[in-house]
Amino acid sequence: MESLTITLGEHVFDALAAGPADGDLVLLLHGYPEFADCWTEELTALGAAGYRAVAVDQRGYSPGARPTSVSDYTVDNLVSDALGFADSQGGGRFHLVAHDWGGAVAWTLAGAHSDRLKSLTVLATPHPQALHAAVQSDRDQYEKFAYIRLFRGNVGGAEQAVLADNGNRLRAAYGGRVSEELVERNVKRLSEPGVLTAALNWYRAVATDDLDIPAGRVSAPTLFVWGSEDQALGRTAAEATKDWVDGPYRFVELAGASHWLPEDSADKVIPLLLEHLAANKD
Repeated sequence: MESLTITLGEHVFDALAAGPADGDLVLLLHGYPEFADCWTEELTALGAAGYRAVAVDQRGYSPGARPTSVSDYTVDNLVSDALGFADSQGGGRFHLVAHDWGGAVAWTLAGAHSDRLKSLTVLATPHPQALHAAVQSDRDQYEKFAYIRLFRGNVGGAEQAVLADNGNRLRAAYGGRVSEELVERNVKRLSEPGVLTAALNWYRAVATDDLDIPAGRVSAPTLFVWGSEDQALGRTAAEATKDWVDGPYRFVELAGASHWLPEDSADKVIPLLLEHLAANKD
């Protein structure tokens, strides 16, 4: 495992990498509340398989890429960052793997720039338009998004609530499905001044409480993996995601799996991921 930095304009991003420098690029995007090291097991496996795997602490999560305006965290900026990460590694066409908020970025990138992708793999996060529709029609999904309404409508207060009781509320969000060591690292980093606000600005930069992100249709070969016990993202949107993919598509439901698929279900995710990448090398 290597540590590296990626400079895009005035921003400097911290990243982790594994595998040979000349391997096919696999870019991995984390979600909230996570950092690049949520992908540790996947990075190790991808590197061992000969890929050049790179996971980045994204905008707001990297100390050198933490602008203060909410408008700096629009999805367009996050997509531009992701393309910049790939460009910095010489990846003309690359494999994209993402989880949670990273998944929303990945779907949006794939809809607008499918020509850049050899393959797309998204863990947990349905296509944003399938998710938007589910919030409108499915009471369960609407209720699951109560935390988003808190984040968006209570600036400052939401940060205090998340870090309440010495960070125990944030620890509870992982549901006991992420290692204690990683949870403690996450809580420590997100407790540093400005970090949690930057992370929550991803939610605040979207125009609506139901996260109406204008992602388009996807033609890249796509693998979507969803856990049946996901506490944030429900079945209605997961099953409707197929309606937004025009290219080859595989949906895998992991029975009993939680939202935290990169960390908690790596043993199941990695074989699926390696198979998908191998089938879409060109």
